[in-house]
Amino acid sequence: MNKQAIFKILILLFVFPAGILANPKDSFLLIQADRLFDGEEMHTGWGILVYQNKIVAVGEASTLSSKTPLKRIDLKGKTLLPGLIEGHSHLLLHAYNETNWNNQVLYESEAERIVRAVTHAKATLMAGFTTVRDLGTEGAGYADVGLKNAIAKNIIPGPRMIIATKAIVATGSYGPKLENNSHHTIKGAAEADGVEGLTREARTQIGNGADLIKVYADYRWGLDDSPQPTFTLEELKTLVSVVNSSGRQVVAHASTEEGMRRAADAGVSTIEHGDYGSSEVYDIMIRNKVALCATLSAPEASASYNGWNKKTMPPTDRVIQKKKSFKLALEKGVTICFGGDVGVFPHGDNAREMELMVEYGMKPVEVLKSATSVNADVFGYKQQIGRLKTGLLADIIAVDGNPIENISAVRNISFVMKDGSIHLNK
Repeated sequence: MNKQAIFKILILLFVFPAGILANPKDSFLLIQADRLFDGEEMHTGWGILVYQNKIVAVGEASTLSSKTPLKRIDLKGKTLLPGLIEGHSHLLLHAYNETNWNNQVLYESEAERIVRAVTHAKATLMAGFTTVRDLGTEGAGYADVGLKNAIAKNIIPGPRMIIATKAIVATGSYGPKLENNSHHTIKGAAEADGVEGLTREARTQIGNGADLIKVYADYRWGLDDSPQPTFTLEELKTLVSVVNSSGRQVVAHASTEEGMRRAADAGVSTIEHGDYGSSEVYDIMIRNKVALCATLSAPEASASYNGWNKKTMPPTDRVIQKKKSFKLALEKGVTICFGGDVGVFPHGDNAREMELMVEYGMKPVEVLKSATSVNADVFGYKQQIGRLKTGLLADIIAVDGNPIENISAVRNISFVMKDGSIHLNK
């Protein structure tokens, strides 16, 4: 190969991001595998026809080959799925056993956190998650706006981002907190109070790029750091009304029964964590069409960092309570979103939440739906992602084996396409 040819290849590699060259845009692409999960159910012998960045047909592979010119990808022994949707991520955080939350917010520069987030975004995409709902920068301001835009412009590889920017907390409730309170420290979220304060902060975040607003309906700010509600029902209802009027959703961090009740009564879209969900609260959630994102992985990960060994030690009180609450939510028929609170544990290990959902009593097919069609519907993206369906964006992954028989098959990612561009094909 001569120097001129090498130079041209290098130019292509630097100018065009990974994935763009892998899928010719002027051809139809037929992708077929042994099985296809369309976001609702599993099919055998089906394929997907892709043109540019859209799915143009889904069905029996033998009926999809009439288009020309036609390229083929045959993934024998594999299962095709819609690109997975992570419902609770913090790309600007990294695992707490590496650096605890306080020290990340206080001592890591925003530049360092953004550089880390770039690697987190790539790891997430390579794990088969083509979309993430990122629920707060935790002290990094509006850095998620730039990260989202860099991914959308193909400057860096990563999942499509649905972002909350700063999130909102009641004054004095959130950290970091220092023993010497004369110091004015950076906070992990924006402080706001009262109807006027919440309205102003929500509109400010929307104006700066928030796709949704996250509010902390409770937090560990009671006596002896006990979890207690933060905002009144009136405040939360006003926040939801203001944000909904912009066409956006409000999601609520809530772990206490009262915090969950106020958030559900206010009409938030999802409740994050929900550790102390009760039958009454779940009835309100069902009535108001509020979904639960249980984040089962966070308590187990945190406990392991404190010396808990799942294989040899009994579950902690928090893990026991989380199992109890999740089981009740399943029994009541609450809509379950998939989301693990990634950032507490490593990005790219998102599948551990799917495994725990099965371990805690959810059927594998329901977990797959939760991570695809259910999340797309609940988050308001039904017409774009979450299913392998004609007209939707070509977000497609393949895994070795059958995840309905063994949910851990979702760890065996062999193919990743996002928005029509192939990022992994092995």
